[in-house]
Amino acid sequence: MIISVASGKGGTGKTTVAVSLAFSLGSQAQFLDCDVEEPNGHLFLKPDISVSEKVWATVPEMDEDKCVFCKKCVDICRFNAIAMAGETTLVFPELCHSCGGCFEVCPENAVRESRRELGILERGRSGEIDFVHGRLRVGEAMAPPLIKKVRSCVDDRKIAIIDAPPGTSCPVIAAVKGSDFALMVSEPTPFGLHDLKLGVEAIRVLGIPIGLVINRTGIGNDDIWAYAKDQDIPILLEIPFQRKIAEVYSRGGIVPEEMPEWNESFIELYKKIQETAQK
Repeated sequence: MIISVASGKGGTGKTTVAVSLAFSLGSQAQFLDCDVEEPNGHLFLKPDISVSEKVWATVPEMDEDKCVFCKKCVDICRFNAIAMAGETTLVFPELCHSCGGCFEVCPENAVRESRRELGILERGRSGEIDFVHGRLRVGEAMAPPLIKKVRSCVDDRKIAIIDAPPGTSCPVIAAVKGSDFALMVSEPTPFGLHDLKLGVEAIRVLGIPIGLVINRTGIGNDDIWAYAKDQDIPILLEIPFQRKIAEVYSRGGIVPEEMPEWNESFIELYKKIQETAQK
């Protein structure tokens, strides 16, 4: 089963929930941090990294001796990664989405394959938990290809917990697409509700079952409960606004490890996810 833990905005406790769920499931779990621009799951799980590899994207390179300046490569590129100035063909690798169209349409085979480093993929273990995350290269704008590489490491024998990027943009879709369940994490504040709505709309386009964890209950107002009821979104767990919980995750601790009373709550959360996903 693949469970994506997502949120419409950052700072709602998404990683705290994802890490806690993986910890409570123990050897059954695989944790994949797809927030490749700012991965932080490792700060809590503290894995022993055993594999580290660079991830590359295929980009075009022009053979000027073969190019006849027909502009077919320019015309097919929707991201303006190739341009032509007189009898000079310019390639902008940072804009390339590696679709491969330019290689296919060139009649002279003047477009050669080159590559651009996207970042690093690291794998290891945190106790009994399998761990995978990606680190996007500084200055790199294309997160989705690296996210897809992290997603390709999903072990079908495990319960895959995906810590998705915050927001609703392309990286979120790349992380969540193909999941069996999307666990949204939000907080009962106007900002939390506003961005939760955006997140739910994006996930529903993918046709993925949704459940909600409300973090920091006891602050804000009751609007998020009314929204969940109106949209028929089951609330699977509520986490109170408590100083002790905040102290645990602020120093990089895992809530069910340092507060054992929460271990059963996260096991029950997984059971509710199973039940909700099967409806």
